[in-house]
Amino acid sequence: MVAPLIGITTSITVGTVPERAYVNGAYVRAVQAAGGIPVLLTPHFTPEVQAALWQRLNGLVLTGGGDIEPGRFGEARHPTVDEVSPARDDLEIDLTRRAVAENVPLFAICRGIQVLNVALGGTLVQDLPSEWPNALPHSQKAPRTHPTHAVKVMGEGTHLGRVLGALEVEVNSMHHQAIKQLGEGLREVGWAPDGVVEGVEMPGDDRFVLGVQWHPEELVAHDQAARNLFTAIVEAARRRPRAR
Repeated sequence: MVAPLIGITTSITVGTVPERAYVNGAYVRAVQAAGGIPVLLTPHFTPEVQAALWQRLNGLVLTGGGDIEPGRFGEARHPTVDEVSPARDDLEIDLTRRAVAENVPLFAICRGIQVLNVALGGTLVQDLPSEWPNALPHSQKAPRTHPTHAVKVMGEGTHLGRVLGALEVEVNSMHHQAIKQLGEGLREVGWAPDGVVEGVEMPGDDRFVLGVQWHPEELVAHDQAARNLFTAIVEAARRRPRAR
């Protein structure tokens, strides 16, 4: 079987010279281990290059990184908002809307779940420590590969529950923002003990749109549920060939 091409969005440096595009190697390794071929997607591509690549991709992974510009969801910027890249916001919001409209499998991680939500008209809690009552320490001090809190998943009829193979998983946590108001078409299906939304999906057996607030790419070496997430996006992409 032909390995599917999985687009992986990159971060870009903000306010530094020279400007760079980059992505943590854990994303690339996780997609490869699941049988996909990673294709890095950077805001530095011209619209023509972006369009040409998009026609060839079978699936999309939205990665973690800096904060989204709050004006995108109609709010003034909180003092803690950092590493905002308008070019990255433009690219990822556009790719998200294309993936949803064209039924391209999409897996959104950390910042990615927030991009997915904002792209569909939702809003964000801009700073959990100051805005969320009794918030857990979601920006962990432990190594990235260490889980630090549990996530409970709605079991009945959820895609996320079926993919994970468990209704409670231990996850890592590296974010200070989270979903507030859900975007159109999304449903929340996973939560941290403090009530922060940790998993969303778009219902329907004919589509694959999943988002998680944690970083499963850092857990795949020792966690079957994390491996299942990457296997699921690759297999969904394999079933949806694109025009060549």
